[in-house]
Amino acid sequence: MKKQIWLSWSSGKDSAWTLHVLRQMPDVTVTGLFTTVNARHQRVTMHAVRLALLRAQADSVGLPIQMIHIPDQCSNVRYEEEMEKFIGKAKAHGVTHMAFGDLFLEDVRAYREAQLLKTGIKPLFPLWKTPTPQLSRIMISSGLKAIITCIDPRQLSPFYVGRTFNNSFLSDLPETVDPCGERGEFHSFALDGPMFNHAIEVSPGEVVRRDGFVFADLKPQHSESRKKE
Repeated sequence: MKKQIWLSWSSGKDSAWTLHVLRQMPDVTVTGLFTTVNARHQRVTMHAVRLALLRAQADSVGLPIQMIHIPDQCSNVRYEEEMEKFIGKAKAHGVTHMAFGDLFLEDVRAYREAQLLKTGIKPLFPLWKTPTPQLSRIMISSGLKAIITCIDPRQLSPFYVGRTFNNSFLSDLPETVDPCGERGEFHSFALDGPMFNHAIEVSPGEVVRRDGFVFADLKPQHSESRKKE
């Protein structure tokens, strides 16, 4: 029997690539996506992506998306309460596994495993320990396209926000920054690649500083996206 999977979907390149990898596995079926949303700003948490673009991604990959609304400056206690309710909902939908795009942070993996312990749902980490210098290049060479939407200026210059995640971007990164931004140096929005049926059309908005981070807003274009043959 195939694993029935809901994928943690941040709207960024890693979760998009995780979907692509999962779809190559013969023993799994991805039946949905889920993400946390800042209830105050109505944006994807950390990535600050508009919900219209999040829905556009879900439409392009052909999967329903579940949104977990959490308050601004959410406490760990409140977050875990919301996740507990959400896990119960997932079980009611027949979900057997939840997949995550984590790469190498042991504490993050341990936290996710602890959240799902005794719930009956098992965690999957399809990209785990894939060397990020190689992974970032594979993503780009395979046609994944993404834009940097959030920068932690304590780790990376704000100059990088709004840039395209491509070979030039990787070449310009300081050696102290992980090529996939796994330590939170940057976050992205995936707009095209082998996991999408059509590209997500966006236009740049303003760049703002908020809560110690630098965000580049992306706006949906109203013209129809180009369908892939």
